[in-house]
Amino acid sequence: MARRRRIVIKLSGSSFAPDAMGSLGEMAAALARAPAPIQPIVVAGGGPIARAYIAHARAAGADESALDGIGIDVSRLNARVLIHHLGDRAHPHPPETLREAEDAADTGRIVVAGGLYPGQSTNGTAALLAERLRADEFVNATDVDAIYDSDPRANASARRLARVSVRDLRAMLAGEGSMAGGYDLMDMIALKVIERSRLRARVIRSEPRAISAALRGRAAGTEITHEGRDSGRSRSRRASRQTRASRTRRAS
Repeated sequence: MARRRRIVIKLSGSSFAPDAMGSLGEMAAALARAPAPIQPIVVAGGGPIARAYIAHARAAGADESALDGIGIDVSRLNARVLIHHLGDRAHPHPPETLREAEDAADTGRIVVAGGLYPGQSTNGTAALLAERLRADEFVNATDVDAIYDSDPRANASARRLARVSVRDLRAMLAGEGSMAGGYDLMDMIALKVIERSRLRARVIRSEPRAISAALRGRAAGTEITHEGRDSGRSRSRRASRQTRASRTRRAS
């Protein structure tokens, strides 16, 4: 049987906040209704619950590695809640390593993971899974509907970007401007993985309707592009035209 096309979806931790969990059933339904050729691979973020636990543990003197562990534990609990909503359509347990994720994906079921390793955000985890599982696309579903040139929640004049290159997004993330802090779209680990594997990647809002559209190839949001992809095709077309012209001259 041919392998289904895999789309890795990072779900914002905001989707697992106490006041948002009522929509998880709709999110599960959107994932379950994925077209037959598509296999969703989901990574649950930690969200406000993880941040609250981490803040209390930090105040109590926990070191950064312990705080990472807390964040991973919470994201896995979030993953378990979504798995219960999905029922038999999902692999029954969140994988805890890349190898376990491979084995889970090979069952053909929807896979829902949390964090995997300390020192990585769930964005980085999702990008690594997309790379390891040879996914056709990585979709980062966050708490805004696209990438903007500044934080749209703080700047009413922020410009929505239909597409942005990896290079430009890296510069935006590295700056000290609007994308720092709460406007968490992508971290550098995730961006590096997207770049090195030339993953198809897109940022959309973490909501059932947008997830459903993404699974059908109708995602809006912002596409993350790779330098040279279009110019490479143009160079190839120019080379082809030059070759044909040369052959015509020799024939004449």
